[in-house]
Amino acid sequence: MEDKFRGHILAIPYPAQGHINPLLQFSKRLASKGLKVTLANTIFISKSLPLKSSGSVQFDTISDGYDEEGFARAESIAAYLARMEAEGSRTLIELITKYNNSPHPINCIIYDPFLPWALDVAKQFGLASAAFFTQTCTVNYIYYMQYHGGDATSILGLHMLEPQDLPSFFSVPGSYPAYLKLVMNQYSNLHKADFIFANSFYKLEQQVVDSMSKVCHMLTIGPTIPSTYLDNRIEDDKEYGVHLYKIDSVCSAWLNCKPPGSVIYVAFGSMASLSHKQMEELALGLKGSGFYFLWVVKESEEAKLPPNFKEELELERSTSTSEDGGKGKGLIVTWSPQLEVLSNEAVGCFFTHGGWNSTIEALSLGVPMIVMPQWTDQPTNSKLVQDVWKVGVRVKVDHHHHHHDANNITDENGIVAREEIESCIRKVMEGETAIEIKKNAKKWKSLAMEAVSDGGTSDTNIHEFLSKLTTATA
Repeated sequence: MEDKFRGHILAIPYPAQGHINPLLQFSKRLASKGLKVTLANTIFISKSLPLKSSGSVQFDTISDGYDEEGFARAESIAAYLARMEAEGSRTLIELITKYNNSPHPINCIIYDPFLPWALDVAKQFGLASAAFFTQTCTVNYIYYMQYHGGDATSILGLHMLEPQDLPSFFSVPGSYPAYLKLVMNQYSNLHKADFIFANSFYKLEQQVVDSMSKVCHMLTIGPTIPSTYLDNRIEDDKEYGVHLYKIDSVCSAWLNCKPPGSVIYVAFGSMASLSHKQMEELALGLKGSGFYFLWVVKESEEAKLPPNFKEELELERSTSTSEDGGKGKGLIVTWSPQLEVLSNEAVGCFFTHGGWNSTIEALSLGVPMIVMPQWTDQPTNSKLVQDVWKVGVRVKVDHHHHHHDANNITDENGIVAREEIESCIRKVMEGETAIEIKKNAKKWKSLAMEAVSDGGTSDTNIHEFLSKLTTATA
């Protein structure tokens, strides 16, 4: 008997964890609505990622031309992107052809607009196509305006954006020409896509979505975090199922014996790399604040911690008792199950780089934030967190600490001093501002839940897509 599906979607993420996760989650949601979905990672990613086939979504591969070692093998960012376009297009054509000769031909491609060539391939086959933006509508709009020669600094509802609020490719001109080209090229053929999705939700960016809809109809379909943490309508959807990094579960055990709202969770995403000086200031600021902290430090970054810092924390933990107020204030781990940590009631704030996935996770789980943006869209996200959504603070940078380190993104912007780190922690963890911030965090959490629940804005947008798709392909 033939399986009855409403259609077969092929999803093509940009090969980085922060791009794969949201598209995989969106794929699961579409599959829960009766679609067959295949997600195609690069061969290298699929070898290095223990991807659990998540029931409804199946996996396949295309090539970026670097099957053995991936991006690390490329001589430059530009070389990687060029080769990925050539090889990706060729292998995507082969993949579609393979499915077209099967009982389940592809009838729609959802692609990350960092890969505009995927849309060209979809058009070649006459397939329905949808762009899936993994960043905020605000950031997409800034890039869109710049692409079309407009002024992005006066976006409606954002007051005036200062230079430090813009994506780093504009505030630090010439910093990453290949990535600037990448974000600009998203718009090179976007007008040809049948649908445009964004991993955000309407009430979060209402004015921007409304302004943008005059030029392009962007459907907000987020947050794409696992359904367990939101509407719980997708079976067995507790985690992303994508971890490029290994797993440890000491975090929950440690958090479970801490009072509600007492812990600062510190994590800077899978890409971030801080300078030695910045790691030292952060370590001393966290310790100086006197609060409990759970800090994720990748193995590759551990050497940048102050000498013996980790050992001293371990010693304190092993010798502290409840009588001495639990001096063992800090725990450093190399990896954490982030959603599980953020949803643990012991966590009182999230010290983050402000990447969009981390930010929307914190918004969805009602956790206040301290943001230390590094690059790309993070400065804009931190502006939104502090001044628009009012769920946290952005650290201020001290430019006198300026020592230039060519390998480090952050040092273009100086160093965040320990005193500033302590003062931000106090602002978010105690006193009047903290109460206000917590109240707002709760509000956005319930609005995120509403958006993806039955009849919410994101849910409605997904159904609009489904009905158009089923009509078009019937």
